[in-house]
Amino acid sequence: MPLRSNPTARQQRLGAEVRKLRERAGITARAAAAFLGSSPMHQSHVETGRAGISGERIRRLAAHCSCNDTAYVEALVDMASERGKGWWQEYRGGIAPQGRDLAECEHHATRIRTFQVIHVPGLLQTEDHMRAMFNYASPDVTKEDVDTFVAFRLQRQQTIGGSPGKPYEAVIHEAALRMRVGGRRTALRQLEQVLERSERANVTVRVLPFDTEEFAGNAYSMLYLHGPVPQLDTVQIDTAHRGEFFNAESHLMQYQRRYERVLATALPPTESRDLITRIARDL
Repeated sequence: MPLRSNPTARQQRLGAEVRKLRERAGITARAAAAFLGSSPMHQSHVETGRAGISGERIRRLAAHCSCNDTAYVEALVDMASERGKGWWQEYRGGIAPQGRDLAECEHHATRIRTFQVIHVPGLLQTEDHMRAMFNYASPDVTKEDVDTFVAFRLQRQQTIGGSPGKPYEAVIHEAALRMRVGGRRTALRQLEQVLERSERANVTVRVLPFDTEEFAGNAYSMLYLHGPVPQLDTVQIDTAHRGEFFNAESHLMQYQRRYERVLATALPPTESRDLITRIARDL
């Protein structure tokens, strides 16, 4: 099969996990290739996500590397066995690869948790809120491009809006809820939608209020995507120009601690809804 010229983040992740398997066992890429009956070059392509690998080869390599974590190995086999294109691929040419990678990661996550300081989480935004954000951030963007961005984000929201919806927890700083993005009417409808979504059985919304005395992490915004096993968790962070993905064990532990620290100072769900209601009344 031809090599992938632009592997997705998920394909790159599978390759990285294959590399970790052999490195933990102290096995070189050349030795792994010889064991699997391939070439060192092909093994390199597998580990960078440019070439696929079968589930059976993953099982063989895991056994050769004395990896006894069955759940982890089978999760890798499932990743290797994925076929077909997800809905996000329909947006090639209209949405940047990082955006499509995010949609794919959300689709495969078993649970989604996010903390936002100055933005309402994308999976909770109204269409008018989205349009106001896109037009403000990129005033020269065309209406057609904005329509594409909005349609793509609305499709992403189906991740938590289906039946049954995927478990979703959002911690939102009060600052994000008080910003009047798009004007008073749009801001009010946005707050109403956050309240409506928070009533769903799979959605939990908690607010970090201004008056908490234990928060000093303005740069802590994150999206934490839980995999089928902890080793396959992923963190996504928005930067000025693109979204970045992190999955090294040290990074995952760091962001887990940060999220739990924020969660410990946020209001419980009921009190959070009460505060959102008061903010809406202030409008």
